[in-house]
Amino acid sequence: MATTRLDRTLVVDTALRLLNEVGLEGLTLRRIAKELNVQAPALYWHFKNKQALLDEMSTAMYRRMYETYGDLGDVTWQERLIEVHRALRRALLGYRDGAKVFSGSRFTGTDHAGPQEEHLRTFVAAGFTPSAAARASFIAYSFTLGFVIEEQSVEPRPGERAPGYDVTEREERMAAEGYELSAEVSADLFQDYEARFEEGLRTVVAGIEATLAPAGSR
Repeated sequence: MATTRLDRTLVVDTALRLLNEVGLEGLTLRRIAKELNVQAPALYWHFKNKQALLDEMSTAMYRRMYETYGDLGDVTWQERLIEVHRALRRALLGYRDGAKVFSGSRFTGTDHAGPQEEHLRTFVAAGFTPSAAARASFIAYSFTLGFVIEEQSVEPRPGERAPGYDVTEREERMAAEGYELSAEVSADLFQDYEARFEEGLRTVVAGIEATLAPAGSR
């Protein structure tokens, strides 16, 4: 077998490209090694296991996400929270199973701390304590990650729909069994994710305003 000069960046870039083809379940170190035309043990010099690779992939996804919004300038905490999590959703949707890869992974460096520091400063300037700012951010992050995991279970990639999520078929099946309200909400549950995300994110922001935000920043 021919050899390829490996480094971590090449492995991660290859893994992210393959992710769109085979999904998280099909992404194995052996499959990546085959794509790189090397023996599988060669990858273990760089990543001790699949989770270590997923951690590096998530770090690369975050870096690319940050490049899409960069410096937001002088914005309110509400605007920052919305823009950052819009960018996160876009980044996750850029990869098949992107949200599952991101979930539970650990960043492999500290370069994310710069954007995080800037993010927290916006909240603190509005009167939040650092602790309340962190909790508010985590709430929005958890909503976004969970939303995209569900979204990608129905639409793994833009324009692609997983089997079993035909809205019309679900409406007819529920109605035929007498579940009229369940039939009526089929479209609300399984399509138009862009609008649903915006609605949900603004609901999260409103909830944070009502529970964690200092009165002067609402």
